[in-house]
Amino acid sequence: MLNVTQNKITIPMLDLKAQHEPLKEEIKQALKDILDSGHFILGPNVKSFEQEIASYYHVGNAVALASGTDALYLCLKALNVKQGDEVITTPFTFIATAEAIAYVNATPVFVDVEKYTMNVDASKIEEKITAKTKVIIVVHLFGQPADMDRIMELARKYDLRVIEDCAQSFGARYKGSATGSIGDAGCFSFYPSKNLGAYGDGGMLITDRQDIYDKAKLLRNHGTVAPYRHGFIGHNSRLDEIQAAILRIKLRHIDEYNQNRRDLARIYSALLGNAVQCPVELPDRTHVYHQYTIRTPLREKVSRVLKDNNISSVVYYPVPLHMQEAFDYLGYKKGDLPESEAAAEEVLSIPVYPELEPEKAEFIAEVILKAVKE
Repeated sequence: MLNVTQNKITIPMLDLKAQHEPLKEEIKQALKDILDSGHFILGPNVKSFEQEIASYYHVGNAVALASGTDALYLCLKALNVKQGDEVITTPFTFIATAEAIAYVNATPVFVDVEKYTMNVDASKIEEKITAKTKVIIVVHLFGQPADMDRIMELARKYDLRVIEDCAQSFGARYKGSATGSIGDAGCFSFYPSKNLGAYGDGGMLITDRQDIYDKAKLLRNHGTVAPYRHGFIGHNSRLDEIQAAILRIKLRHIDEYNQNRRDLARIYSALLGNAVQCPVELPDRTHVYHQYTIRTPLREKVSRVLKDNNISSVVYYPVPLHMQEAFDYLGYKKGDLPESEAAAEEVLSIPVYPELEPEKAEFIAEVILKAVKE
């Protein structure tokens, strides 16, 4: 068994250098071609990347944007969500999900999560629907698809739009359909740490709805309907050529990257057993393990022992959104969403990046077991 401490090896949460190494010559050539072309914004690489993403997801349209946050924000704007409207979402996610709702002056309405998937509990959504509800933003947390059948059924029943926040679920599938292709639109982040990560910020909106596509495409570029003609106030949210070129190269490897994550997850789950709550993979769903997140009431001890063995770990997320100071104005209090609050007290994410060697995953599991049992 690998002794990381003795060999003075640190196991990080993510090793982007290891991912870059086999791609660096191809990336260097792509960057040279861009520099030689002198075309840096909304050029041929962006257009090709949009087409490749649309093809990968079997959807009609894709709009490359500056970030995943912008993808959510501009999607809400394209759907004409505004002040006075309500948008249902989960409190157990990164703040960008609810931030986008606040950007359009709508009201985030938080629904508690399931204990084992930590995705929004679809059985609790209906009770939060009002005459003001316009959209449900579903987050496929940590790469685990949410219960889309139930959510889409509610959307049809109440004539609601569904936006899938796929920042952590690139390549995940729900009953054979890729997350992001099931609702009205899918929103992706290409932040460097994502399963498909750029070397800077980037995002994407995908949709089969022509109206969302047309509006988002104009919104990303100052509402430009013709050169120096602006039909409405838009934004500056354009993916640059350099990021698009890098993402095009990495897109060709995404299924391999995701399979490596899944292989590591199997090692963890087999070794950790019932010592901690391991991620679940429900029938007909393909988890892509953006994070491998365990739950244990001994989190602080486990985290400390991992650190003592030069192993990184991170808490995603220590404070659910309904308890964040930024959302005090919504009036939530401790105890309102107990499953989200309990998760925040127990979750711990451990390394699961594609380049992590299996023997290191085995060592990490061994350290966790030792911490739990001692």
